[in-house]
Amino acid sequence: MEGSYKLVWFVPPAHLRSTRDAVFAAGAGWIGDYSRCSWVTLGEGTFRGGEGTSPSVGEAGRDETVAEYRVEVVVPAGKLEAVVAALRRAHPYEEPAYDLYARVEA
Repeated sequence: MEGSYKLVWFVPPAHLRSTRDAVFAAGAGWIGDYSRCSWVTLGEGTFRGGEGTSPSVGEAGRDETVAEYRVEVVVPAGKLEAVVAALRRAHPYEEPAYDLYARVEA
């Protein structure tokens, strides 16, 4: 899959489906002739909201630990901007945590 990225994001269980649906609708998750491909693992996220934040879970100024899924999908380079925008719109957090990795074909 030439010219693609791996998008990884972290999301609470209640929003797993909506964020996946959003990125799939924007063009992510294709591997060959297979659509809606993703890898999902459950873990814990930690954070402390700074002054002026409004966390969707917990309180600003307090350490929080929440259950979150780590979700990974492949994104074609030409759809990257639309997919990230879709993720940000669908995600419940003020500042969604996500990473992008360029994929290299061997």
